[in-house]
Amino acid sequence: MNTYYFILAACFLIIISYLINLFTRKKGIPSVLLLLLLGLGAREVLVQLQIPFSTPMQLVELLGIIGLIMIVLEAGLDITITGKYQLKIIRHAFLSALIIFILSAIVCSTFLYYFLKEPFINCVVYSIPFSIVSSAIVIPSVSHLSDWKKEFLVYETSFSDILGILVFNYIIAGRILEAGNIGMFFGNILIGILASVIVSLALLFLLTRIGTRVRFFLVFAVLIFLYAGGKLLHLPSLLVILLFGLTVSNFRHNLFDRFKKWINPEKTQEVHELLHNITAETSFLVRTFFFFIFGLSIDVRLLGDLQVITAGSCIVVLLFVIRFIYLRFFLKAHIFPELFFMPRGLITILLFYSIPVSFRLQQFNEGILLFVILVTGFIMTAGSLFYRNEEFENINDEIPVTEQN
Repeated sequence: MNTYYFILAACFLIIISYLINLFTRKKGIPSVLLLLLLGLGAREVLVQLQIPFSTPMQLVELLGIIGLIMIVLEAGLDITITGKYQLKIIRHAFLSALIIFILSAIVCSTFLYYFLKEPFINCVVYSIPFSIVSSAIVIPSVSHLSDWKKEFLVYETSFSDILGILVFNYIIAGRILEAGNIGMFFGNILIGILASVIVSLALLFLLTRIGTRVRFFLVFAVLIFLYAGGKLLHLPSLLVILLFGLTVSNFRHNLFDRFKKWINPEKTQEVHELLHNITAETSFLVRTFFFFIFGLSIDVRLLGDLQVITAGSCIVVLLFVIRFIYLRFFLKAHIFPELFFMPRGLITILLFYSIPVSFRLQQFNEGILLFVILVTGFIMTAGSLFYRNEEFENINDEIPVTEQN
């Protein structure tokens, strides 16, 4: 096909994505869900017109990794920690991500084991992608929520991504299953946190000292390099991304006073504004192509399979019930619309297609993946649309307003 047709198609997709983003932003509808549906529709048009096409999964994986880094960085740049209120949100979000992830993985593994009658460890590997809440879908869709809800969901989904990737890498490497390596697992988390702080301060020092205009994509290259290297070493490399964003957005805090003689706070503010703009633009572009190309790679006819409908429905119900139980009986606050913000997306796709051959489930239908992503996306959309309804808005919101001060 003529190269100019590809250029026209790419530009048209960006324009459509921008219009979708404008339409969905205030309503809280996940724009990536519409992009996914657009990709599915485009595939059907190409099939009907008998136009040959291919979707290289390595390109999907590359876009997914870059998109994840940009989205998590953008989330860190958006959050300003001013006191105990934010620390409380972080604590609640981490416990929510950890406990819901563990329970979801256990329950989904058990279901797949009895449903497919295949090795349990393989079922565990498959259950992990389904147990991760997608920050790529949630973070761009929370601008219409209150501050508590927005910050809680940003932190929860970021922690969910980090924990999910870390556990997935350890299991497929066989390390977490070996005796004596549990300590190494948590030790790597501590190493990751320490390395994240050091790298964040070093990058911020670099950005405030470089005088040339071309500097920000150098930082992005360093962050992507650290993410890929950390993934190979089974370190929580997403922490580097998140903590770098938090460091830039909160450098005026007293916690960083000892570093201000080397790093100018005024220049840090300039860096924050420029980084925020570039990150937002880049994450928008990457999300657009990732979810459209993924939709283009999936045959929508898989959704009509009985196994897909049965297994997919059971997984979604189990995930929903686990989230409800934790938010209602353990967190005891802000169950709506947080309960509905459980989409599976970018990380689920990336991890699913990186499962080694030795862990593959022979009876697993890939349509289940698409089913879970679509249904959880629609559930989140319903929660967003009902959020401003007075009858639903204050359901179980038991944290007093005075605690936000």
